[in-house]
Amino acid sequence: MRLFHFSEESDIDVFEPQPVNIPSTRAPGSEWLNGPLVWAIDEWHQPMYLFPRDCPRILIWPVPSTTPNDLRIYWGASSHRMIASIEWSWLEKLSGVVLYRYELPVNSFESLDDAGMWVSRTSVKPINVEQINDIRSALRACEVELRIMPSLSPLKDLWTTSMHVSGIRLRNTSE
Repeated sequence: MRLFHFSEESDIDVFEPQPVNIPSTRAPGSEWLNGPLVWAIDEWHQPMYLFPRDCPRILIWPVPSTTPNDLRIYWGASSHRMIASIEWSWLEKLSGVVLYRYELPVNSFESLDDAGMWVSRTSVKPINVEQINDIRSALRACEVELRIMPSLSPLKDLWTTSMHVSGIRLRNTSE
């Protein structure tokens, strides 16, 4: 298993546990997830973070319980393993930003059993860093179809489907 952290910063020597910038409402007993942690994503789910940090995006993929009707409506003829949607207003930033993919040692991380997310309560020194100059090519290499839309709001009903849906930085949408 491999774990990664994505950043627009090229010179991170050590990841120090930080609280989240905007705390989320958490279930009782899970409030600690708003506290100081180092966050990482596993290799399969890494396309969720192949975007500029603040870019709002929605990623979907089928799961074993996805219905044939939802596949037909929301997946269509896609041959990719994920579909990512962003707004047109973010395309220029996506095309121009350089990302750094830091590989992290797995020993101090614990799984959240949620879409490949892992956390460490202690400082973590990266074992490798890779520069990503072309995000669209990196998404294609991960078998992700990128869809660009005027607004993400038409996708709000995805959360009522049988698809897996991950929405990230949606507070930054144009609406």
